[in-house]
Amino acid sequence: MNLLVTGAAGFIGSTYVRGLLGPGGAAGGADVTHVTVLDKLTYAGSLSNLGPADPRLTFVHGDICDAGLVDTLMAGARQVVHFAAESHVDRSITGADPFVRTNVEGTHTLLQAALRHRVERFVHVSTDEVYGSVETGTSPEDAPLSPNSPYAASKAASDLLALAYHRTHGLDVRVTRCSNNYGPHQFPEKIIPLFITNLLDGADVPLYGDGLNIRDWLHVEDHCHGVELVRTRGRPGEIYNIGGGTALTNRELTGRLLAACGADWSRVRQVADRKGHDRRYAIRDDKARDELGYRPRHDFATGLARTVSWYRDNRPWWEPLKHSAGPAHP
Repeated sequence: MNLLVTGAAGFIGSTYVRGLLGPGGAAGGADVTHVTVLDKLTYAGSLSNLGPADPRLTFVHGDICDAGLVDTLMAGARQVVHFAAESHVDRSITGADPFVRTNVEGTHTLLQAALRHRVERFVHVSTDEVYGSVETGTSPEDAPLSPNSPYAASKAASDLLALAYHRTHGLDVRVTRCSNNYGPHQFPEKIIPLFITNLLDGADVPLYGDGLNIRDWLHVEDHCHGVELVRTRGRPGEIYNIGGGTALTNRELTGRLLAACGADWSRVRQVADRKGHDRRYAIRDDKARDELGYRPRHDFATGLARTVSWYRDNRPWWEPLKHSAGPAHP
C-alpha cells in the first residue's frame, strides 16, 4: 500500500516516516509498502530529516495547494496522513496569509483530490490550540472550538473542512489533536529547541510575560505512535486527542532547560508577552487511551535530557537553521 504523507520533511512528519520505515514501524505500518512524501521545503523542512535514501520512499518537492500535482499523487495513494502546515504562532501574528493558504486552502485541495480518487483513509493532524485557552479542567474532543491566534484559527478551519468531507461525502477522515511536541529535529524557533540552542551558544533565552502559561508536553515519537494508532485502529469521522501527560508552566520548563544545559537564571531575559497568548492548554485523551490503547512511552525528564543531548551532538544540523529563517520567539 502506498501511503501519501504531506509535510514529512518537517519535524513531526519526518519522525513519523522514519518510524514507519524503521524496524517494527511506528505502531503498525505492516500494511505500508511505500511512502510518498510531499513537502514544499519551507524554512522548517529539510530532506536530511528523512534520513538515508530508502527504496520504499519517494520524495516529491511541491505545494499542497498545487491542485494538479496533488491530483497526480493522490491517484497513486490508498491512504493519506496530512501533517503539512504552517505552525508557528508568532509568525501567524506577524503575517497570517501563508497560514490561511497552506492550512485551509491546502487541506481543501487535498480533500478534494482524496474524494475524487476514492482514497481509503485520510488522517488529518491538528493541534490542541483549536480549543483555545482552558481556565480549568480539560478539553475533550467535543469541546467547543475557540482558537485565539491566526494559526489556531486556520487549523480549526481545516479540521472542520476535513470533518465536513466525512459527513457530507462519506470520506474516511480521522482527526488527531496533539499537545505541544518536543524532541530531536525540531526547528529552533519553538521554545524547547530555541532555548537549548541559545543556551548551548552562551546566549540568553527570552521568556514571555510572567512565564506562567501552561502547556502539556508530548514527545514527538509518542505523538507519531498515536497518529499511527488512529490510522490503523481509529474510527472514520472521529477526533482523537493525543496528550503527553506533563503539564508545566513556561517558567518551570525554563528551569528544567537551564539545569539540563548547566546554566542559571541570569541567562533568562523577560520579554513582553505575545499578543493573544493563551494561558493554558489541557486536553483529555481518554478516548485514544481507551479505544486505541494509546499511552505515552517517554518519561518527560528522560525525553528532555535526550533532546538536549541530541542538540548538543548535532550542531551541524541546527546552526545553519538559526540564521536561515530570521529571528523568532518561542
